[in-house]
Amino acid sequence: MLGDGDEELALEERPIVPGTARAALRYPAFRRVLFGAFLSNIGTWMHNVVLGAIAYDLTKSSAFVGLVVFAQLGPLLLLSPLGGVIADRFDRRRVLTVATISQFFLSLLLAAVMIPDEPSKAALLAVTFCIGIGQAIYAPCFNALLPELVEGKDIAGAVSLNSAQMNTARVIGPVIGSFLYAVVGAPAVFATNGVSYLFVVAAVAGATLPKVGRTHHDSRGFRALGDGLRIARAMPVVWRCLVTIAVFSLVSLPFVGQFPTLASRNLDMEVKSTSYGVLYACFGIGAVFGALSVGTVFSRHAKETITRYGLVAFAVSVSVLSLLRAPAPAYPVVLVVGFTYIALVTSLMTRMQEELDNRVRGRVMALWIMGWGGTVPIGNLLAGPIIDATSVTTVMLFGAAAALALSWYVRSGQIAHAEAEARAERDVRRATIAATGR
Repeated sequence: MLGDGDEELALEERPIVPGTARAALRYPAFRRVLFGAFLSNIGTWMHNVVLGAIAYDLTKSSAFVGLVVFAQLGPLLLLSPLGGVIADRFDRRRVLTVATISQFFLSLLLAAVMIPDEPSKAALLAVTFCIGIGQAIYAPCFNALLPELVEGKDIAGAVSLNSAQMNTARVIGPVIGSFLYAVVGAPAVFATNGVSYLFVVAAVAGATLPKVGRTHHDSRGFRALGDGLRIARAMPVVWRCLVTIAVFSLVSLPFVGQFPTLASRNLDMEVKSTSYGVLYACFGIGAVFGALSVGTVFSRHAKETITRYGLVAFAVSVSVLSLLRAPAPAYPVVLVVGFTYIALVTSLMTRMQEELDNRVRGRVMALWIMGWGGTVPIGNLLAGPIIDATSVTTVMLFGAAAALALSWYVRSGQIAHAEAEARAERDVRRATIAATGR
């Protein structure tokens, strides 16, 4: 039998498997930036859950909730290509610092807007849109930077951990945000979020970041905004990942932005309550385990396979959630929804990141940001009036059907990729036989 010391020594000597979350944590700069982003994201999710609740409380309108979501995320669709070009052309430490400090001041301004008993809806939309502009510059830069802090073989673990920290914040943030909203009001929540941005500034300032090199085919001026699209179209795996995430976000994810509507109309739950925050946190708990699973228990599985089965499981769990009319069973079901949602998204992002060169990563990741975050506000703008005319259940069931269709699309791409590899192997074998006679 091994003593305690022997067990610790055995654990230390256990080999680190490349591509796992444990492997990514070996890099000090990665750990520092990851932790800073985690603390900042807690504030962000406090902001998100309260922003949706305020939008619904002010108007009781799903359409206005969709408009606020568009103000928050619309800049990701419109300006992410610019953010990607900036990420690949300029010092990323400076870009991240400027974008983060701007969001610090804008969050404090939003807190001031919410102080009156009857806050201005126009001011709420305007400041939220400005915060979204800062996020459109920040997000491509941050997502391009993080994989560069580890070696190529450990990108999968880095992406998994980044997704996990964001979704752990999704668990903690809504609980704290809902509590503060109920006790001290929205201004305190938005001010706290503003302060949380400073953690990113501190993390980036203390980390050694890689320099960005230009590629020989880089464009200048407005043509540079289309570089990411041209690069992605030339890479079949990357393009299929982008199409999948864009369609999935547009059609299958509007319910995330309409969470207050789902809770109020289907589950008879007050959105200004701790129970609503717990429901949102359950979604986040599932998402944490879904993200971690990609870099741990599923680390040896093909990312396309995880995505395909994740889409099917997501469709089933979202359908069940849409049909529930009581809070109690919704908690475990929404946890499953969160798990499948983030597991498939993390798998898609990992597969795409593995294909990219560091010099073009920012521009292509801008397309990812557009597809994942930028199409969500469009989906919410379309879904809001439909929900008011029919129900949130209708929109969720349609999204589930779209997820099932995408699972077929992913499978067809996986088969095509396997066939292409088999053809390439046969061509090499034939050329070898022709050259050697054997």
